[in-house]
Amino acid sequence: MQQPETSQFRQALVFFDLETTGLGSTCDIIQLAAVSGGHSLNLYVVPRRPLQPGAAKVTGFRVRRRRLYLHRQLVPTNSLREVLVSFIAFLRMLHHPLIVGHNIRRFDGPLLGRVLDELDLRTQFESSVTGWVDTLSLAQELLRGHNLQNFRQETLVRELLGLDYRAHDALQDVRALQALFGALQPTAATLSRHRVTLGAMETAPPPPHRPPVDRQRRAPQNLQKGFI
Repeated sequence: MQQPETSQFRQALVFFDLETTGLGSTCDIIQLAAVSGGHSLNLYVVPRRPLQPGAAKVTGFRVRRRRLYLHRQLVPTNSLREVLVSFIAFLRMLHHPLIVGHNIRRFDGPLLGRVLDELDLRTQFESSVTGWVDTLSLAQELLRGHNLQNFRQETLVRELLGLDYRAHDALQDVRALQALFGALQPTAATLSRHRVTLGAMETAPPPPHRPPVDRQRRAPQNLQKGFI
């Protein structure tokens, strides 16, 4: 997928996504992925809570005897603290980037804020970023009047880029989101209007319950871990 042109923006952009044990506010992180240009981070965690059946079906994750499997393939894992510390190091490497994600205002952002607080890492994290932008609201503004079926990331990638990809794998999601962002072509002024803080996302209304969508999934290839 083509990488977006980001030279017009004053700070680097980091495209971010989580996979979790469910959709509730107390669910656990299973996978954290981020990309910025050619740099990427992809880490896995054995969750403390059981996976909800719907989440396991959609993502392909399973836990057996404290080991994590993705589509029946054992994946390397780290502690949640190690994953968050690595994410903060990735952000610092990029000098106060702007974090970009899809539907992060209602889900990923508040969830990340909760676990940062649990591990006393919020101050380190917030000093490493400029802010957050949710591509859901961004697309709703920029594509108003396009008569799209919905504004889910998979739909936008298919309609704007003509691509289908392996959704609900955080690394594939952020790579697709980076390409989608390039197709949206927001201006710096538009990004500034949509920029929010972690605290603002945490005070947003809770997300409505949405049952996970079932879809056929292919086996993953070339599992990656850490900085690339």
